[in-house]
Amino acid sequence: MSTASGIRTGIIGGSGLYQMPELTGVEEVKVDTPFGPPSDAFIVGTLEGQQVAFLPRHGRGHRLTPTEVPFRANIYAMKLLGVESILSASAVGSLREKYEPLDMVIPDQFFDRTRGRVKESTFFGEGIVAHVSFAHPVCGRLGDVLESSCRAAEVKAHRGGTYLCMEGPAFSSVAESHVYRSWGMDIIGMTNLQEAKLAREAEICYATLALVTDYDCWHPDHDAVSVETVVEYLNKNVRNAQTILREAVKQLAHSHRECKCGTALQHAIFTAPNLWPEATTKKLEAIIKKYAS
Repeated sequence: MSTASGIRTGIIGGSGLYQMPELTGVEEVKVDTPFGPPSDAFIVGTLEGQQVAFLPRHGRGHRLTPTEVPFRANIYAMKLLGVESILSASAVGSLREKYEPLDMVIPDQFFDRTRGRVKESTFFGEGIVAHVSFAHPVCGRLGDVLESSCRAAEVKAHRGGTYLCMEGPAFSSVAESHVYRSWGMDIIGMTNLQEAKLAREAEICYATLALVTDYDCWHPDHDAVSVETVVEYLNKNVRNAQTILREAVKQLAHSHRECKCGTALQHAIFTAPNLWPEATTKKLEAIIKKYAS
């Protein structure tokens, strides 16, 4: 674990983004967590002069469905590595005409339509109760950095909007797609909500760089989402995402962490420390230790 000292930025790569080729001095770091193994070994290296921990969300070779992703292990491992900011890349479908395939979206809200991820949505339970504030689930500082990085990379980006997180792994039906549009949703994906919730509980800044691959199935000219089309646009978007994330890491080196993400648990743990079960306290040590007294 000594190789991980000094890491402040973590990158989670989604579908198609399984590596960051510009990383130098690369080393694989396996992290054990109380929630089991993460999706894969972390790729730790230097990017723009900064140490970065990269994790492929679905594992190398894309072996995990969205529901199978070990979200708690992934975020807890980031905490163990010392990560303070997570940049999460994610392929999404567009629910709005203005979000065109190959565009980037930096959402500022999430809406949960998952059904089988109750355990993977929080670290707490088993005798310790916490209710974090999640009204504004994305770190504004990281959102600013991603927006600026998209401009620097000359990639069309949209700031704001709501990411609807569905269960998957199948794409939406036409009826579902129209309902989501009527609700005011903007983009649709299958992974980022749990990451955002867990990052907030772990007091880690979090933001999503959403790669638009298709118009879901609501669009009259795209009445069925073909895997071939998604993969084609995804491959085109991945290189843009790598360029944006590299620029974001560079900017983060000069960005001061003055947001409230780092103190999200300060008033959120409802259970008095003297009532914390020993086993749960040990399990959550990386995120609750400073609040133990």
